[in-house]
Amino acid sequence: MRVSYADFKNAVGRYFDLCEKEDVIITKNGKSVAKLVAHPEPLHSTVNEAQEGYKMNQRISYEKYLSYAASSEQRYELIDGIVYLLASPSFRHQVLVREVTFILQHSLSDKGCQVISAPFDVRLHGYASKFEEDPNVVQPDVVVICDLENITEDGQYTGIPTLVVEVLSPSTRDRDLVTKLNLYMRSGVNEYWVIDPIETLVWQYSFTNERTLQRALVHSKDGQLVSSCFPGFTLNLNELSLLNPLGK
Repeated sequence: MRVSYADFKNAVGRYFDLCEKEDVIITKNGKSVAKLVAHPEPLHSTVNEAQEGYKMNQRISYEKYLSYAASSEQRYELIDGIVYLLASPSFRHQVLVREVTFILQHSLSDKGCQVISAPFDVRLHGYASKFEEDPNVVQPDVVVICDLENITEDGQYTGIPTLVVEVLSPSTRDRDLVTKLNLYMRSGVNEYWVIDPIETLVWQYSFTNERTLQRALVHSKDGQLVSSCFPGFTLNLNELSLLNPLGK
């Protein structure tokens, strides 16, 4: 729709309503000078990692999530209909991710799997039979993918990772230890590690084929983590140089 500046000035409210249905082109002296378009739904359905004590009052569709991701340089995750805005990782966080990625790549080179570090979208669908029924999109810090047939030609992955690793930060603690733990378990992930660089601990969760918790272990910084999904693989936690009591 095209309207003159004078008409627009005299009926601003009306054109704000109309722009929800179509773009409104504002003209002045016969020339287009501005365009009024509907703004995407406010991100009150988005949780920033820095927020605490948040309350969610709306869940969004996968299509709406895609519109957020396409219109921003920020990184997002979608879990159970809630969009999470991912904060930029710290130096310590990135060093730990790099070290874990390197160790896994070296140790699992003969397993026919790929070790990927964030940012990389992993599309999960919980107990549902297909992604469209329960769409969830996460960006784990490190993920080991052995079902490589589920990576499409354009790089999309909708499958079941064998191993997922998350490095905690104060703002993601609850999500990594509760929300994502539940999502990974019901999505069929075999094993899940959570590295806490502040408390210098590593949680190791193993899941059954029936998608229930099989084992939960806590390892200290000087301990050894014996993988439940890769027989023979042991991670000596003292190899992680930044797993120490200093803050992030």
